[in-house]
Amino acid sequence: MNKKDLKDFLDAKVIQYNNPKFIESDPIQIPHQFSKKEAIEISGFLTATIAWGNRKSIINNAKRLMELLDNSPYDFVLNHSKTDLEKLTPFVHRTFNGNDSIQFIKSLKHIYKNHGGLESVFSKHVKKESLQVSISKFKSTFFEIEHLQRTQKHISDPLKNSAAKRINMFLRWMVRNDNTGVDFGIWKTLSPSQLSCPLDLHSGNVARKLGLLHRKQNDAKALFELDTALRELDANDPVKYDFALFGLGVFEGF
Repeated sequence: MNKKDLKDFLDAKVIQYNNPKFIESDPIQIPHQFSKKEAIEISGFLTATIAWGNRKSIINNAKRLMELLDNSPYDFVLNHSKTDLEKLTPFVHRTFNGNDSIQFIKSLKHIYKNHGGLESVFSKHVKKESLQVSISKFKSTFFEIEHLQRTQKHISDPLKNSAAKRINMFLRWMVRNDNTGVDFGIWKTLSPSQLSCPLDLHSGNVARKLGLLHRKQNDAKALFELDTALRELDANDPVKYDFALFGLGVFEGF
């Protein structure tokens, strides 16, 4: 199909999937349990961090993690004791274990105590049309305190050719605000035009079938190619098409 027909097709799919019904089966339901900005972003960040594998398992384990944080993630991050952290030891989601959880809580406390919070860190080092440098710099800040070396693998670095799917998804949650009630739009220092698509197996395969992506690997180079194509369809909100690509792949087997 030509570019206009493709845009019309994808715009219709965005409307179909970018609505409150989407929340029911998506990990984004976890941060939707909270109302305080810091609780939304911390729960969203932790949920996105473990968002790989079976979606039902992701949601169940994210709920379990929130329970271990006393369903008060911001208060837990700021005020936890050593004994509180020990409760996290049994937690596991795939290769993300209790030790990783404890390290993440310590690093998040460092971020909020010394760097003004998650939004502040991601808002530094922003390039005009990309947050990929910001993600890399965020990883450096996150692990500038004493940490377990193994835990570094749970935050991707786009400057090392990662598509950084989970962090790009988290940033979509925080930055986009299209008044449908799905994404939160609580970060005002960043623009939806700067976001990158959370490129994964489903969205990548659909993008290739639609001619939006030709590179075979789902890496940083593929992400740049897809971002470029999506920005040609909508420069102000290119990542809205994540709903279309994901919906077509997961719900329609496109």
